Amino acid sequence: MIILIARCEIEPAAVARMQPMLERTMRLTWEESDCLSYSIAVESEAAGVVTIVERWRSEAALLAYLATPAMIEFHDALQPALISLDATIYDVTGERPLPLPPQSARPVLALVSG
Repeated sequence: MIILIARCEIEPAAVARMQPMLERTMRLTWEESDCLSYSIAVESEAAGVVTIVERWRSEAALLAYLATPAMIEFHDALQPALISLDATIYDVTGERPLPLPPQSARPVLALVSG
């Protein structure tokens, strides 16, 4: 499994205009057979920070997807507003569920995650 995490800084004025494209890209990517999960989050509209987290069956599947017309269109639309991009691919050798904390710690976990 491959995980890609990308942090994009785009012109803040472009965030609202690009929101429909971000949502469309996410929906289209969910349909890819080798995509295990794909999420785009606008962390800060005021600062123009967007984070993308992807999980793929293989690096070959990810690279093939990056060459699709939909992703080329996405990159072309993003490019004029892009200030910086930090994207990293992680090779995953295994995964397991997060063990839930004891009952007394759950309110703290809810504050952190929600």
